[in-house]
Amino acid sequence: MFDFDQYLGFLAFLTILTVGFWLMIFLMTFVIPYWIGGALIERLKEMKEEKKAKRELKS
Repeated sequence: MFDFDQYLGFLAFLTILTVGFWLMIFLMTFVIPYWIGGALIERLKEMKEEKKAKRELKS
């Protein structure tokens, strides 16, 4: 069916495809939500500090 070099190329293709698939799953389920969550928390802290600074200026 396959020559040896075609077999190795097919195995390399399957390996790269599998690694890419699991990397995509890892990024979509862990890294991206962690990144978005951290950015939101930082933004909320900044907004809280801005409100505190405005209140201190008024009084």
